[in-house]
Amino acid sequence: MTEHTTTDCLLFPDIFDRPVVAKFDQRQGSSDGGAVLLKAANQRLGLTSALAGCLKEERQPGKILHEIEELLTQRVMGMALGYEDANDAARLAGDPVHKLLVGRDPIDGEDLASQPTLSRFENAPDRKELFRLGEALADCVIERHRKRLHGRARRITIDLDPTDDPTHGQQQFTFFNRYYDCHCYLPVVCFLTFNEEAEQYLVAAVLRPGNVSGACGAIGILRRLLRRLDVAFPGVVFRVRLDGGFAAPEVLEFLDRQPRVEYVVNLASNAVLDRLVEPAMRTARRRSKKSGQTEHVYGEFRYKTKKTWKYERRILYKAEVTRHANRDAKDNPRFVVTNMKQSPQWLYEQVYCQRGDLENRIKELHYGMEIGRTSCTSFWANQFRVLMTAAAYVLMQELRLRLARTDCARAQVSTLRQRFLKLGVQVIATVRRVVLHLPQAFPYRDSFHRLALSLGAQTG
Repeated sequence: MTEHTTTDCLLFPDIFDRPVVAKFDQRQGSSDGGAVLLKAANQRLGLTSALAGCLKEERQPGKILHEIEELLTQRVMGMALGYEDANDAARLAGDPVHKLLVGRDPIDGEDLASQPTLSRFENAPDRKELFRLGEALADCVIERHRKRLHGRARRITIDLDPTDDPTHGQQQFTFFNRYYDCHCYLPVVCFLTFNEEAEQYLVAAVLRPGNVSGACGAIGILRRLLRRLDVAFPGVVFRVRLDGGFAAPEVLEFLDRQPRVEYVVNLASNAVLDRLVEPAMRTARRRSKKSGQTEHVYGEFRYKTKKTWKYERRILYKAEVTRHANRDAKDNPRFVVTNMKQSPQWLYEQVYCQRGDLENRIKELHYGMEIGRTSCTSFWANQFRVLMTAAAYVLMQELRLRLARTDCARAQVSTLRQRFLKLGVQVIATVRRVVLHLPQAFPYRDSFHRLALSLGAQTG
């Protein structure tokens, strides 16, 4: 139905003891009352201000209705609230809470930017500005945790992982990827883990064409991160965990040259590795046949390729035979290259396999933040969208961090949005203050109160 045929009044005459009328006429109301928490988190991090400082203003001064920081904040906040499309701006332009988020008067302030304005904004930055945006995002995240940990950490784990971003149009640099069996982009995301903490914090997101190698851009990302983290956390030990797509000779050589860097990198199987692990595979087959269960044998050897590796490296293996009900036993050998000294089983199970939780973070980016909504024609506009989505995710992670030791400490971002941001609110603005009238019957009121206080609110 078009906007012209949609009624703003609904009548339910039969389902209650009296007629119920629903009207969309509350001009001072919003369904995003909890978004004030995002504003507070953004204020604490200085995130959108830092990102906006990387963008040049090339518009004519007399014709500017929306400043760069306002446009950027509007998009980042919208993405955090679940409005990933610029098309949503048409309905939200007059929303009092959204106007409040960008610093405008919620009632009398000018409406926010329209979809065409936002589309022009997304297509404006060039590659140099986007590079600076990526660096500013990383700097904000690193500085946040430097302050939180007072510049002291025993170990920082860096996880780098590619993910597929299927495309469905004429986007620039989209190509068919045989591994994912679709036309796509191949973005890479990077997360940090401090000491033994459970949370992995997004620090970088780089969009790549769909036909690049898995290791493309990895050295540049790692070099910049290691340099910044070394300044923020002097003397810290780094642990880099990568999947098989990053096991390129140049990446391994780069990691070997870095001081205080441990690494575990998955290694794809080949004929030589299969031959070296065969005695262990025979043992695993024998054990599996006897027990009727999945069995595995851990071990190690030294290995060097004929042409691409200049020297031998330590290879860990897991010789595994998997068994499932109503299926034949299946060989499943796994290999990891590392410079660490601990036992093969401990390194594989306690270090490498722990990166599996990264998949949950990537799922959040896809299904909670819609990082794959790269529908612009221009590649660089899509990279800008990825960076703004990453910034929105950083804000959501900040909320989750401040809910530590509560039942929401490990909640998905979609759950956080539903519980704390999607609140019906009536906005009353006077000369002296703005009052947000939130529902009294709100089941997460105590957690909301605690979260607000941690972000600088005061009781009153």
